[in-house]
Amino acid sequence: MIHVSTEIGKLKRVIIHSPDSGLGKVVPSKAQDWLFEDIVDLKNIRRQEYDYFVKILLYFLDTEKVKGKLAEIDKPENNRAFYKPDDAGYHKSDKVLDMQYLLSEILVDKSLKNEIVASICALERCSFAQQRLLNDLSPIELAKTLISGSLPNEQMLFAPVPNFIFTRDIGITINDHILLNKPAKEARRRESFISKYVFHYHPTFESYKDKLIEIQDDELFFLLEGAEREHKQVTLEGGDIMMVAPNNLLVGVSERTTPNAVNKIIDALFKKEVVEKVSVIKIPPKRDFMHIDTVFTQVKRNMWVLFGKFSKRQLEEKDRLEKMYSKRKRNEENQMKIMQFWEGKRKPVEFDYLEDLLDDISQNDLNSKSPTQFIYSGDDVFPYSQREQWTDSCNLLAIKEGVVVGYDRNHHTAEAFAKQGFRVIKAAELLEKFEKEELKPDTLKDTLIMLPSAELSRARGGSHCMSMPILRDKL
Repeated sequence: MIHVSTEIGKLKRVIIHSPDSGLGKVVPSKAQDWLFEDIVDLKNIRRQEYDYFVKILLYFLDTEKVKGKLAEIDKPENNRAFYKPDDAGYHKSDKVLDMQYLLSEILVDKSLKNEIVASICALERCSFAQQRLLNDLSPIELAKTLISGSLPNEQMLFAPVPNFIFTRDIGITINDHILLNKPAKEARRRESFISKYVFHYHPTFESYKDKLIEIQDDELFFLLEGAEREHKQVTLEGGDIMMVAPNNLLVGVSERTTPNAVNKIIDALFKKEVVEKVSVIKIPPKRDFMHIDTVFTQVKRNMWVLFGKFSKRQLEEKDRLEKMYSKRKRNEENQMKIMQFWEGKRKPVEFDYLEDLLDDISQNDLNSKSPTQFIYSGDDVFPYSQREQWTDSCNLLAIKEGVVVGYDRNHHTAEAFAKQGFRVIKAAELLEKFEKEELKPDTLKDTLIMLPSAELSRARGGSHCMSMPILRDKL
């Protein structure tokens, strides 16, 4: 089953992608082209960091895969077989799904395998000799090669797709539909291409083929030039989409998602009657906050974590200063703008501040019985608010209402959670308590789980980015 109607309903199935060898092939000269600020240590990002994310997800979603087995799983001689989609010892959970494993399963179909190889070779401008090398690989080897860019003998055929660990961006589940992405950057084209094949052909999604939504460029877009072409551009990434309530979808206009794409999303969803309203949040098109989920995410029905730069207090102060000291018009490019579009209504509803919109969602869409609360990045103290937003303090995955996953380097944000009565606990300590049954996933409440993050945070995405939920319980 596929269904997501909120950001905080109990997580039941999710798509991830564990860091593959392609991430270790990012060289300094290509880092920014491949959307990285720095190169990361592949060994540490796997063993010391991301593997904890997998174990936490499995403990909540597919407990029997890990309970009482953690010591065995992590023995050095097992060489991480449990985490590798191409290894015989892979966990093969049907609740925590890896995109590489899903790809290997559809490549078993020989005609589909040939089609995918031919398509990707065309996309990557491979030679016929390279195409034959790919055709000779087994489905498991081929899946790994198409993502990492390297053959089993480590010969590189084309660039890796190191951003594939951020599976949120490949698509988003909107009630019982899936909206597929159209990436803004060249570095993410192949992962988008691979994902679309998986969603169209994997048995998991067989009964949802008519519920896959793709948006396209306008007719004759390829003939446009300059400003007109930029105005008509259609790009979309999942970090700008949040399914916050059964009737309300949030969509961001950002560095990666264009206004024309948002128009098409609204038209498609209203035509299919998937949601009643779409709330559009325009943020400055800057690398600092590439998607709306770098600015805020939801923690509980009545609680959100938010970057203070876009808080009501700071924006009101900024407005006063601009009015007093500047005769120039406000730079609209650097302002936040919020509009809510309703099916059947021509005039959108406008919100002055992000807190106003989030409060409206909590109180009216989710029927919260308590006042809406906001936790701010770095506890809204300069310079920690900016430093910790950069390392994804606002980019949290809710495993269930009130239980969220963040990064351990965001100390001041963690302190802000603690002030609200949250248990703040490191992933390793939580797993140990689960093993000893001192704590249980089903009864855990109001908890911030801290992933080790020295390398992960340098990849510029948090736990929200690293997950694509496809099934959550209804609230």
